[in-house]
Amino acid sequence: MRVAIIGAAGFVGTRVAQILGARGCDLTLLDRAPWGAPLGTPLAAPAGATVLHGDLSSPEIRAHLLRGADAVIHLAAILGGAAEADYPLARRVNVDATLDLFEAAFAKGGEKPLRMVFASTIAVYAKPMPGLVTDATPFGPTMVYGAQKLMVETALSNFTAKGWLDGISLRPSGVMARDGADAALKSAFMSRLFWAVRRGEDITLPVAGAGRSWLTSIETVAQNFAHAALMGPIPATSPRAMTLPALSLTFGELVHALREAYPASASKITFAPDEGVMALFGSYPRLQTAAADALGFVRDETAADLVAKSLPPMMEPL
Repeated sequence: MRVAIIGAAGFVGTRVAQILGARGCDLTLLDRAPWGAPLGTPLAAPAGATVLHGDLSSPEIRAHLLRGADAVIHLAAILGGAAEADYPLARRVNVDATLDLFEAAFAKGGEKPLRMVFASTIAVYAKPMPGLVTDATPFGPTMVYGAQKLMVETALSNFTAKGWLDGISLRPSGVMARDGADAALKSAFMSRLFWAVRRGEDITLPVAGAGRSWLTSIETVAQNFAHAALMGPIPATSPRAMTLPALSLTFGELVHALREAYPASASKITFAPDEGVMALFGSYPRLQTAAADALGFVRDETAADLVAKSLPPMMEPL
C-alpha cells in the first residue's frame, strides 16, 4: 500500500512515517525545505521512502505526491497564533492548498475513492465548553485556525458523501511531548513540563493544579493516524469527522505521574495560573468519543502510560 504524508518532517508526521514504514507501506513524504536549504535536502525518512520538498500549493508537487497513492495523511497547517497573525498565509495553507489537494485527488480517479486522512483540531469547539463533550456537541470556533479546520472538515465530509473521496477528519488533543516546543505556542508549557521533570529543571506552569486538559502521547496519536490510513471500509453510518480519544487529566495528576516516572528528578514545579491560559488549556470538561472508539481508535490507558509513551527511553550511562 502506498501512503503519502504531508507534513512528514513534523513531530507527528515523523512518527507516523516510522510506523507505516515498519508495517511495510510504500511512502511518499512531503514537507517544506528547511529555511535556507535547497530543494532535495534529505528528511529523516524510512528506507525506501520517496521524499519531496516543496509547497502543497504547487500542482506539480500535488501530482507527484498523489501518483500511485492509496491513502493520504494531511498533517501540515499554519497553527493557532500564527494563523491569527497572518491570515492570508493561513488561508493559503489551511484552506486553499488543502481544497486544491482534495480536488486533485478526486480528479486523479481510480477504481475506488482515495482515502484522505485530515488532521483537524479540537479548536473547532466553542469556549467555554459544556460539562461533557460528545460527538453531538455543537461547534463554535473563535480563532482563525479552528474556523479554517472546520471549513475543511465540512468540505471533506461533502466530498465523501458525493463519493469523490473516502475521507476522515481527526481532531487530536494536546500531543505530548515535543522537546524544544516552540515557545511562541501558548500550549508549549505542557510539553516543556515533561522534559523539565526528566532533566531536573525548574518550571512554572501558567495553570492551576486543578486545571484540566485533554492530552495524548505522540505514540498514541501517531498510531491513530496510521490506523485511519490503513483501516478497512468505514461504515456508512459513521460520521466522517471526529474527536480522537484522549485522557482528561488535571495538571496535578500529570505532575504526580511525572514524579512517579522520575522519582530522582530535582525539578521544582510551581503553579502561577494565568486567566487566559486557563481558559484555553486548563478548563476542559469530560470527553466521550463514541464514534472514534467504534472505529478502533485508542487513548493512552493512564497518566503513567501517557508519560511513558510521550518520552523516549533514557540512555543508560556508559
